[in-house]
Amino acid sequence: MAFDFKKEYKEYYMPKNKPQIIDIPSMSYIAVRGKGDPNDENGEYKQAIGVLYAVAYTLKMSYKTEHKIDGFFEYVVPPLEGFWQSGNTGTFDYADKSQLKWISVIRLPDFIKEDDFRWAVETASKKKKIDCSSAEIITVEEGLCVQMMHNGAYDDEPATVEIMDRFIAENGFQNDLNGERMHHEIYLSDPRKTPPEKWKTVIRHPIKKCD
Repeated sequence: MAFDFKKEYKEYYMPKNKPQIIDIPSMSYIAVRGKGDPNDENGEYKQAIGVLYAVAYTLKMSYKTEHKIDGFFEYVVPPLEGFWQSGNTGTFDYADKSQLKWISVIRLPDFIKEDDFRWAVETASKKKKIDCSSAEIITVEEGLCVQMMHNGAYDDEPATVEIMDRFIAENGFQNDLNGERMHHEIYLSDPRKTPPEKWKTVIRHPIKKCD
């Protein structure tokens, strides 16, 4: 059976419907950076998602090609994630999405190396006939965070964030959102197939102890 990150690491991908404090280890991702409203049909975000999945599935199916990856095992492509900020603050302005900067990511298995990644970018570009050169590998060390499952539409997230903010304040912490530590979302639902009221999104914020 293919390795499934969501099932093997439920503490990171399947939090409860209430806030929890968690220490997130270093993880590597396929990443595409951009800016602007993610809902813009002709914007950078839609193009970035296409690049991410093209590279992700090329790596996943590499065992059926002549490119053999050391240590490879079959796995389920992890869910789409995003790091978001408005300007350089690390905060997320739900009212003005046109000013958003984002890094869209999909987690990479540890056995993927730089040469494997370069092969996948070149192969996906040729096979899918799209330019995948914007894709890169990044490693993120999130560290101490608060996270919670959000149920419903993305625009309803502020209510969940408010619950998280109250929780950390009551427990002696404060948000540590900045240019390096950003608002983080993990998308567990396919918005093309699922009605908004049933969407599940992990919301994660970096925190630190109050001074």
